[in-house]
Amino acid sequence: MGYQWVDCDRATVSGRYDRIAGLIPLFDRLFFLPRGMRRKAVANLGLKSGDRVLEIGCGTGNSFPYLREAVGASGRVFGVDISAGMLRKAARRRAANDWRNIELCEYDAAEYRAPTPLDGVLFSLSYNTMPHHRAVLRNAWDQLRPGGRLVIMDAKLPSGPAAKLLLPFSLWLMKRTMLGNPLIRPWQELAAVAGPVDMSECLFSSYYICGATKPWRNVAAAEAANDDSEIAAAHRIAAE
Repeated sequence: MGYQWVDCDRATVSGRYDRIAGLIPLFDRLFFLPRGMRRKAVANLGLKSGDRVLEIGCGTGNSFPYLREAVGASGRVFGVDISAGMLRKAARRRAANDWRNIELCEYDAAEYRAPTPLDGVLFSLSYNTMPHHRAVLRNAWDQLRPGGRLVIMDAKLPSGPAAKLLLPFSLWLMKRTMLGNPLIRPWQELAAVAGPVDMSECLFSSYYICGATKPWRNVAAAEAANDDSEIAAAHRIAAE
């Protein structure tokens, strides 16, 4: 028997997350999110003080403490989400902690453009929920500066026979909760855009962190020639 996933439209995704915004801590426990997973994902970005980082599908801001810690008070954190309900909770968290260098935006991530080149991009339990995830990924990769990192942290079906056993239940559960497609393989989609991908798994391979670094190829040569047009072309090549 074959199983398929039918993507919801963007309005349905937004509406679902508006309704479940207050339940995110409960869902973390329901789905057995490993302790420290978000911190590990942020560490995988390799950020430093003063860097600029974007979290796509930032939700209620659960990753903000780690992102802000990584970039410091002089860095900037951009959070984009399609759900106004999620962003209201993120804004309250930002205000409660006086995080003045975090900017929030209600936007479709496939069309969002950060106001500055990015040193890091994070998808934290969000990539699988986006019906147009490939377009979002390409847009995010294009905004990443050479040498920057893109990291995806999410859940997946475990490998082996267990996957076949869990798939029907996973499809049923996701359609009623997070709308996350368990059939896609984000690490493969990232590799198609970025090249070599590093990946680690935990909790019987049901959670993973994968990441890629944007290459510097052709940038050094263009800078040596001190030609602005060649530099721009090199950056476009690196983004392809």
